[in-house]
Amino acid sequence: MPEISNLGRLFAARRIELRLTQQTLADLAGVSRYSVQALERGSGGIKLASVIDIADILGLRLHATNESE
Repeated sequence: MPEISNLGRLFAARRIELRLTQQTLADLAGVSRYSVQALERGSGGIKLASVIDIADILGLRLHATNESE
């Protein structure tokens, strides 16, 4: 799924820009470092609520659209 890997790269780049380690981000979000790694690799296995929490910490917003419109 290329969209997930693109999202992962965006999250990783923003984390690095903010000078946060994966462990620090995980601690702030209340998730494991494995979850942050999975998100950044785009390999899935992370709850949507955790993705939203991590996005919020990174100052990112997720946006959903209806493809049929």
